[in-house]
Amino acid sequence: MKSAARNKSIETAVIGMLSAIAFVLEVQSISLPFLPTFLKLDLSDLPPLIGALTIGPVQGVLVCLVKNLFHLLCTTTGGVGEFCNFLLGAVFVGITGSLYKRIGGRKAAITGGVIAAIIVSLLSVVLNYYLVYPVYIEVMGIPEDAILAMYQVLDPDIRNLQEALLKVNMPFTFLKEIFSVLLVCFLYKRMILRLRRIILNKT
Repeated sequence: MKSAARNKSIETAVIGMLSAIAFVLEVQSISLPFLPTFLKLDLSDLPPLIGALTIGPVQGVLVCLVKNLFHLLCTTTGGVGEFCNFLLGAVFVGITGSLYKRIGGRKAAITGGVIAAIIVSLLSVVLNYYLVYPVYIEVMGIPEDAILAMYQVLDPDIRNLQEALLKVNMPFTFLKEIFSVLLVCFLYKRMILRLRRIILNKT
């Protein structure tokens, strides 16, 4: 009984720590000079992914949620950016964590991460086209031409938002998530297995 309570306390502490790290990583995101300013590179999906692999997929999704609740305090998108970020992150860590929980091993974590990255990159197109950009244009009053102009700096042949999302956002999202998967591969024995032993007493 005491052991179960201790494990639960450790789990809660790890979720809180990972959520805080994820928030800091998101705030410290960087803009790449060759991409539109609203596409920023960050590693904020890495802590939730670590949570999903060390504790479980539900806990990984919880880290995504807490991270975005924190980020609402400094939002510039009226919450729509945080909502989409949560959905994409939850799908990414949920799929990866679920496959890892079912099969186990580094190969399952990598395979799940790659599959999840593909799904999330496709989902990002849908969410941006039907939710994010309509809010930017209709609610926040940002002209569609101004958004397209930022993409056309990268590729002058882009003619509409659909093309911009397919040519830029989708591969950018995929590569960003794959980078997290590569880091997990590197950290697997160094961190993830050790955390699992501490929290779950599993090998």
